[in-house]
Amino acid sequence: MAQEIERKFLVKGDFKSEAFKATRITQGYLCSVPERTVRVRVKGDKGFITIKGIGNESGASRFEWEKEILVAEVQDLLKLCEPGIIDKTRYLVKAGEFTFEVDEFYGENEGLTVAEVELPDENAVFEHPEWLGEEVTGDKRYYNSMLMKNPYKNW
Repeated sequence: MAQEIERKFLVKGDFKSEAFKATRITQGYLCSVPERTVRVRVKGDKGFITIKGIGNESGASRFEWEKEILVAEVQDLLKLCEPGIIDKTRYLVKAGEFTFEVDEFYGENEGLTVAEVELPDENAVFEHPEWLGEEVTGDKRYYNSMLMKNPYKNW
C-alpha cells in the first residue's frame, strides 16, 4: 500500500510571487468517513479518483491510492457525491528541496489558505518559508473532506 506522509500549515503572507504553477481544482466526495474517503476531482484538464485511509496518531501519514480517470467520468460521479464541493486553486511553491502545495479556497471556504508538504518520513527536516504559519497537521477541520461538511465560513 502507498503511504502519504505530509504536514499541513496555515498560510500567513504572500506566497504567490514564489509559485511556479497554479491549477484550479474542483472535487467532491463519494464517501467522507475517515476510515476510507473516496474523492473525485478535476485538476486542470485531468480527472482523478482517490481513496485515502485513516491517518496515524499524528495525522501525518495515511494510505493513499489514486488513479487518473476521464474528466467526463468525474463530472458524472460529482452528481453522486455527498453535498458540498471543494473549489480551490493549488499553487506549487519550491522551498529548499521540497515543494509545498498551497491551496487557496473559494466559495464557502473563501479566506482559507493551507500549505502542505509531502515528506519522505514524519521527522524529515524542511525549510519553513516566511509565509508558513501555524501547523495544523492532524487537525481534522482542515481536511478537505471535513471542509465540505463544515466550511470555513461557519467557524
